[in-house]
Amino acid sequence: MTEAAQSRMLKPIREVGIAGYGAYVPRFRLPASEVARIWKGADGGQPIKEKAVPGLDEDVITMSIEAARNALARAQIDPSEIRAVWVGSESHPYSVKPTSTVVAEALGATPHTQAADWEFACKAGTEAMQAAIGFVGSGMARYALSIGMDTAQGRPGDALEYTAGAGGAALLLGPGEESLVVIEASYSYATDTPDFWRRADAKYPEHGERFTGEPAYFKHITAAAEGLMEGLGTTAADYAYAVFHQPNTKFPMRVAKQLGFKNEQVEPGLLVPLIGNTYAGSAMIGLTAILDIAQPGDRILLVSYGSGAGSDAFSMHATDLLPKRRTLATSTADYISRRTEIDYATYARFRGKLVTK
Repeated sequence: MTEAAQSRMLKPIREVGIAGYGAYVPRFRLPASEVARIWKGADGGQPIKEKAVPGLDEDVITMSIEAARNALARAQIDPSEIRAVWVGSESHPYSVKPTSTVVAEALGATPHTQAADWEFACKAGTEAMQAAIGFVGSGMARYALSIGMDTAQGRPGDALEYTAGAGGAALLLGPGEESLVVIEASYSYATDTPDFWRRADAKYPEHGERFTGEPAYFKHITAAAEGLMEGLGTTAADYAYAVFHQPNTKFPMRVAKQLGFKNEQVEPGLLVPLIGNTYAGSAMIGLTAILDIAQPGDRILLVSYGSGAGSDAFSMHATDLLPKRRTLATSTADYISRRTEIDYATYARFRGKLVTK
């Protein structure tokens, strides 16, 4: 642990934690084999098993509300006490009209609250989470709600179409003494690395092929995780669980191995094989799966990644409140097991792939 490493840490002046958490995953599932059937005429070599697809009446707003209600149920607070509602996403329903105000209104948090939409590719949710830690930790607010949610897009036939899923999570940040999980510190690492982008008027994103791994994903996640652990004086062995951004199955497992984590520390939060890459909600929903099983005292490492590029790393530990409170809302595993399989034609209809005018 060096003085320089400690100086780069992001720590609030008072203890902050996750007072409530919630996930949401749409019911519909598109098997990867169905995508392969349409575009490759075969069913081999898929990066995941299947992905979650939002229904015709679902978008980032409706899914954020569901996840947030689960978080509030676990936190057991009055929504009017929330002083910030922040929604991170790559797929906000409106170009000009905030998602956050609709969510805040539906929850009963308006009008005495701050509302904003966040954007930083797949780390928009943890970006909002980090800001909420500062908001609560400075004493400006008692509670702040951070959401990472997406109805991720993929060009027909593109590699992203196999993995771009839907869903996410909501985390209510509050005072440490009321929290299910106390956050010890966070650390961010960012550079200008153009591995993935979408122009303002483009329907689908573009990706930089081989650059999405190196120097993008692996460089940023390892740097953020190592910077955080160096500042705290911890190693992989000090953590019961670790969650990394999940664009596919191979990347998080590979980066975990590079950092010294074992499979059993990572696999409980690895949801991408079953629901796809939920983009802004990817790391956060993985965390909710961990919180559904973690025990008091368990230490958890969370590291997000957003193309463009940057990573946010968080170290936290579960408190005695977690086992009792997590039973007050639907578990992440229950959302995943609740599934209705659809074919590619239904998926194309649900996602507006067929443009008739």
